[in-house]
Amino acid sequence: MLDGTEDEEKFLAAGIAGLQQNSFYMHRALDSNNLRDALKYSAQMLSELRTSKLSPHKYYDLYMRAFDQLRKLEMFFEEETRRGCSIIDLYELVQHAGNILPRLYLLCTVGSVYIKSKEAPAKDVLKDLVEMCRGIQNPVRGLFLRSYLSQVSRDKLPDIGSEYEGDSDTVADAVEFVLQNFTEMNKLWVRMQHQGPAREKEKREKERNELRDLVGKNLHVLSQIEGVDLDMYKDVVLPRVLEQVVNCKDELAQFYLMDCIIQVFPDEYHLQTLDVLLGAYPQLQPSVDIKTVLSQLMQRLSNYAASSAEVLPEFLQVEAFSKLSNAIGKVIEAQPDMPTFGVVTLYSSLLTFTLHVHPDRLDYADQVLGACVKRLSGKGKIEDNRATKQIVALLSAPLEKYNDVMTALKLSNYPRVLEYLDVPTNKVMATVIIQSIMKNGTNISTSDKVEALFELIKGLIKDSDGISSDEVDEDDFKEEQNSVARLIQMLYNDDPEEFFKIIDTVRKHILTGGPKRLPFTVPPLVFSSLKLVRQMQGGQDENPFGDDASTTPKKIFQLLNQTIETLAGVPAPELALPLYLQCAEAANDSDLEPVAYEFFTQAYILYEEEISDSRAQITALHLIIGTLQRMHIFGVENRDTLTHKATGYSAKLLKKPDQCKAVYACSHLFWVDDHDNMKDGERVLLCLKRALRIANAAQQMSNAARGSTGSAMLFIEIMNKYLYFFEKGNPQVTVASIQSLIELIMNEMQSESTSSDPAADAFLANTMRYIQFQKQKGGTVGEKYENIKV
Repeated sequence: MLDGTEDEEKFLAAGIAGLQQNSFYMHRALDSNNLRDALKYSAQMLSELRTSKLSPHKYYDLYMRAFDQLRKLEMFFEEETRRGCSIIDLYELVQHAGNILPRLYLLCTVGSVYIKSKEAPAKDVLKDLVEMCRGIQNPVRGLFLRSYLSQVSRDKLPDIGSEYEGDSDTVADAVEFVLQNFTEMNKLWVRMQHQGPAREKEKREKERNELRDLVGKNLHVLSQIEGVDLDMYKDVVLPRVLEQVVNCKDELAQFYLMDCIIQVFPDEYHLQTLDVLLGAYPQLQPSVDIKTVLSQLMQRLSNYAASSAEVLPEFLQVEAFSKLSNAIGKVIEAQPDMPTFGVVTLYSSLLTFTLHVHPDRLDYADQVLGACVKRLSGKGKIEDNRATKQIVALLSAPLEKYNDVMTALKLSNYPRVLEYLDVPTNKVMATVIIQSIMKNGTNISTSDKVEALFELIKGLIKDSDGISSDEVDEDDFKEEQNSVARLIQMLYNDDPEEFFKIIDTVRKHILTGGPKRLPFTVPPLVFSSLKLVRQMQGGQDENPFGDDASTTPKKIFQLLNQTIETLAGVPAPELALPLYLQCAEAANDSDLEPVAYEFFTQAYILYEEEISDSRAQITALHLIIGTLQRMHIFGVENRDTLTHKATGYSAKLLKKPDQCKAVYACSHLFWVDDHDNMKDGERVLLCLKRALRIANAAQQMSNAARGSTGSAMLFIEIMNKYLYFFEKGNPQVTVASIQSLIELIMNEMQSESTSSDPAADAFLANTMRYIQFQKQKGGTVGEKYENIKV
């Protein structure tokens, strides 16, 4: 391969050298106005283009050098005619050149001057030139020759408004010339594939690809002719071009030229000639990449429709949707081996077109999806990555256009297309749907719509057949489930009946999700249900719950109890326990004592049977104490039972400091502001004294184990509780008890066995400063604190 490249470089260098040498003599002849020598050396110069040893890329280099010299020669011919030389004689004279290729280049050059002189009709000269060029049948040499003819003649075509237009020269003649040149060039281009041995076919295809623009330029010239109006395009240009495209039966040529037609001619022309253009597609070779060309056509028409509302009636008039839909069906039938990727791409482009042109016609969009389903039927889950990406694009198009999942839910074939996605892509599509809802704040307010939505996103809701959630990347799984949780929080309806149906529908779906998903999906469902309970509390005055009401707080709480129970069975006790407490608080606000007591009971059972980790126990116990302190619905017996249990749990914690903190936290259970029947000063004091004993025991254990009593932080914390209840007016907490506690702390802080603790020092200093501040307040508060000495 390297030797061939080196040889080619040598041949190119030799060709350039010969061309430069002869062009030098040609210039000398031009300078001395020696026409005969100028023609002789120009012919010898152009003979260098007769080579067959260069690739198209290298040949182009040589051709461009010759082209530059020919422009100078053309200027010389123009001057000669001005000096009196007959252009007709000159036209005859150049035809005496020895070799046909130089002769034809010279003939085209003089022909350009001949047309300019207007001594003969432009159409006659153009016809003569395009016919004479048939003398070169070598594909590469012929293509470049005809490209030269196209180049020198493009500004001399008899077009409307052109100086070359006359009675005998019309636009039709210009079109005929360009079409004839295009046809011959295409034949030469196609013939290239048959030149040389079969083993070099791939190399020839690459070379042909490099030359395609030479052929395509003819179509560009046609599109630039002012006189080519819609009628001429419809009756002459398009039929002739398509005839050549279809008859050449060459894959590369058909693909490129169909693409050229779409790109160079106006969108309006495409719209008005859809029948003719689309009729050619099924006649193309089965190997042609029709999906790309047809997709580009639909993209062009979509953009045309989006450019102005005034053009939309044209689309309706020509029934563009119907024609494109039928054409796609015929193309797929004509190419039975078209891959799934191609089929889906076509329907994706058609749907994009439909959404742009007929945004109000959901039946058209559904029809496209239905046609896609029909073509995919029997193929099972699609595994080709490119095809699945196109299906995602297909299904995303309505979401992006309408910014409303509700519109997509109206498309009956939407979920049917989803079924063909593999599991990972199904999840991607489900995430896209949820993101659309989040982005647009879509309100999904009926249970039927929620049911339809959860059917669409079921890839995220439950494990697919044969694939467990354990096989999924952990971070991806969390992100997916968090998006589902956010979606659940968005579902809402002002009507309690309908909201309850929504919650019930969501519950039915998420309970099928398996133990790994429930910790993500149950909490948002619980809070949505509590939102409904509070919504019903707010409307009690206007719409009190009677026996006839089908949705009552009690019924919701029963549902919640069952739902949290499934979470507790996962097991996820550390998540289930706070949810039970949340429900108990909501039941408290709804004045449902038995319900609230049941939720507390379930929380206590979880604490006793499922939570064994000491840190988790501490967290859970403080949650229990905090929630119980806010409960006002319980009677004396129930409250005593629950409070006794909580204080019992506090005393059973493993570490003494934890015990101490939990016990003094329990003191709040016996003193609740705004509830006189829940103020028991003696039991508050008992809790605080018990906390002091535990703190003292903790110090002794520390001293025995480490030789140091540790920090006095627990005593300072207890003293702050004393001050709190003293300020709240608990008669059992006296100045004397606070004073003795201050002295105890001072002694502890000064003791050699107490380890240094900057945090405890700061806390004590702040506490002392607070007492001093309260003293200085004066009034009742000042009197209270007056006797405390700091």
